[in-house]
Amino acid sequence: MTALIDIPANLADRLAEHAKQPSVWDDPEFDRGERKLVPAAVLVPLIRMGEQWHLVYTLRSNLLHDHSGQVSFPGGSSENHDPDLIATALRESREEIGLDPAKVRVLGCMAKMEMVTHFKVTPVVGVVDWPTVLTVNPDEVARVFSIPLDWLASKENHDFQVHTHRSKDFNVPYFKPYDGETVWGATAMITLELIRIFTAWE
Repeated sequence: MTALIDIPANLADRLAEHAKQPSVWDDPEFDRGERKLVPAAVLVPLIRMGEQWHLVYTLRSNLLHDHSGQVSFPGGSSENHDPDLIATALRESREEIGLDPAKVRVLGCMAKMEMVTHFKVTPVVGVVDWPTVLTVNPDEVARVFSIPLDWLASKENHDFQVHTHRSKDFNVPYFKPYDGETVWGATAMITLELIRIFTAWE
């Protein structure tokens, strides 16, 4: 039987080291130029269901301008009253899915990701007390669902597809559909990188 993925005892230290790395670009072929990037953060929520750890995702509402109808982690752009990007991730999670920040134990941040949509995103990793009550904001989120880490870590469940942007081809990570939803793009990149941190993939 395949061993179940567990949270490493030193995950906070691993995240602290990872956060020191240079920013990752979701499209390495994109001309960065002198564009100004908007600071943003997402919460990467871990929950324990039975004997397995899961990651929690949202399906973004079709009413949204950016990334509508796509799978993502809860989050958004920083606001002036946010003391830091961890606060941004927690505030946005409360606004989008009604997650009480008191129910989240933040473990640390991953390296920032710079997006072609002009956001510089900090993934904030946290363990959520589960079960807990969630209240979805329908203007921003269509549904909330989770996927087991063991399924996500199985290499047979993800691959790359070629996207063409400005006449250049580049590989974009895609997971197989799970519970009717497909995790791909930047959200898939964050997911795969977290699994590497967990399992020391190379």
